[in-house]
Amino acid sequence: MKFSTEELFNGIKTGNKRLIGKAITLAESSKPEHRIQAEELLEKILPLSGNSVRIGITGVPGAGKSTFIENFGRLAISKGKKVAVLAIDPSSAINKGSILGDKTRMEELAKEENAFIRPSPSSGFLGGVANTTFETMLICEAAGYDYILIETVGVGQSEVLVADITDVFLFLKIIGGGDELQGIKRGIMEMVDVIFINKVEENNMQKAKNTKLELKRALDFIPPKEKGWKVPVLLGSALNNVGLEDVYEKIDDFISLKKKENRFDEVRKIQAEKRYEYWVQEYILAKIRNNGSSEEAYIAHKKNASALVSNPITEAKQFVEKFFNKS
Repeated sequence: MKFSTEELFNGIKTGNKRLIGKAITLAESSKPEHRIQAEELLEKILPLSGNSVRIGITGVPGAGKSTFIENFGRLAISKGKKVAVLAIDPSSAINKGSILGDKTRMEELAKEENAFIRPSPSSGFLGGVANTTFETMLICEAAGYDYILIETVGVGQSEVLVADITDVFLFLKIIGGGDELQGIKRGIMEMVDVIFINKVEENNMQKAKNTKLELKRALDFIPPKEKGWKVPVLLGSALNNVGLEDVYEKIDDFISLKKKENRFDEVRKIQAEKRYEYWVQEYILAKIRNNGSSEEAYIAHKKNASALVSNPITEAKQFVEKFFNKS
């Protein structure tokens, strides 16, 4: 059944999870008619958005992201908050994803009335997020969710893009997960706001403390991302609900600092500008592909690039110059 923009809007306002899900599906669609309706809907909900805390959560596979999100989400709900989880599925580009996948891993959180879990395919989009994660966040904010938790795909190398759409970037670390200096190379350490060393038990406490010390030393070589903020390195176990209260408090402290320094709204404006630049590129490319003669030239240069007739940079430059000269 197709829903009108007004029906979806009212469903979002009243917190109807089924219609919130339909609205997100609409925003994720690449069909031209869906894009038009999605834009109309996003315009209507915009005044209702912007009131949440957006948290990006990353870490290597096996760091315990899903367990952390489930128990952290339940902690936030116990404090009277509504929590939306946007879980990015790296395998969905091939198998179209499974709505039950993340809800199975977060079974207890999924039962909560004040929780909403939405898996989305990355569809080959780099950066640990999906190409419409930002728009999905706006929908969840308009529906009244106080905390938006974004679980990245967890591939390790390209996660930093999530920092461009969130207020807090949380890095989950595990003991023996690799050289801390390698983390600096990946760029993770330069973008992180809070670090949580997960899966800490009595039998590995000393190793955890050593890892914490190494991380703190590594952070000393990196200029602070936010003035007045020293990235905390916390220890705990998400599975056993140890240390999650500390994470909650540090996130609250970080948001308070950004607001006090007038950085909160400033950073969000920069993020919105980046989304504008992204969509300008997307719409220009779509316009090119829908233009008969331009599309032929686009495909011809693309084939030259793939066959290495000349390097891809040259082919791209030649095509763009040809397109704009024609325009």
